[in-house]
Amino acid sequence: MGVRMAQQARTALHVATWLHERPEVAQVLHPALPDCPGHTYWKRDFTGAGSLFGVVLNTTYTRQNMEHMINAMRLFGIGASWGGYESLVLPTTGGITRNFGSDQPDSPAFRLQIGLENTQDLIDDLEQAFNALHHTTI
Repeated sequence: MGVRMAQQARTALHVATWLHERPEVAQVLHPALPDCPGHTYWKRDFTGAGSLFGVVLNTTYTRQNMEHMINAMRLFGIGASWGGYESLVLPTTGGITRNFGSDQPDSPAFRLQIGLENTQDLIDDLEQAFNALHHTTI
């Protein structure tokens, strides 16, 4: 179990770092990223992070845009998880990002659970989902 969780944590940080650079993303709520709210406490109190984190899109996107993007994902299933072996995505409900200290609480947001799939395959899936986001007419 420890080996699986360590691998998922490494992959999650890699994916979170990649998402952090995306122009569509306003904020990545992963405690290991320096601009994440609570990073200082995480750094002080923890030695690692898990595989579950939040993503806040820019205000130029609507919840419908985000749902279109999520529906375009091929490797990520839709559902909730607390550390399973498969990658999942779940849109958050309105206002939940305030609880995480998001800078943009009214923007659409979703959370990712990173599983054991290949890191580049997950990034490629997110890339094609962002392409779908750009081509949505909602």
